[in-house]
Amino acid sequence: MEEQLKNGEFLNEQQRLRVNLQYTAAWLGEKISAFLKPYDITQQQFNVLSILDKQFPEPISTKEIRERMIVSNADTSRLVDRLCSKGLIWKRPCPHDGRLVQVFIAESGQKLLQKVNTHMPQLDADMDNLSEKELLILNQLLNKMRFRVKSSSPA
Repeated sequence: MEEQLKNGEFLNEQQRLRVNLQYTAAWLGEKISAFLKPYDITQQQFNVLSILDKQFPEPISTKEIRERMIVSNADTSRLVDRLCSKGLIWKRPCPHDGRLVQVFIAESGQKLLQKVNTHMPQLDADMDNLSEKELLILNQLLNKMRFRVKSSSPA
């Protein structure tokens, strides 16, 4: 794939960029999954735990979790149930709205996140070949692209 990106025939640079981003996203996703495997959590579960940790000590509904997730089409109820069965979070019916469920991070979930975050520099080391300036520029360009896509996508 890398050879195709360098020498392949593309209709234009936008097409090359799209393929490159897809390839890079898959590469990074595999790296993140392998990094999280020893902790017995998925990327989506890690995302939910991070959201709940930022919300702590206040509860958050599954609807709000879904809205804040990186990949918002995930089955939030199933993710919450799996994390509950692992003892990393807990939930209860919302006292003000019976249709909603309030979700809280458990102490064990906070401890797991601390352990994962302690080792996060190992994962970030895959980007050590980029300078601080290059990282800043890449982040700015990706944000610019996503903002344009969000603001111009059809309703």
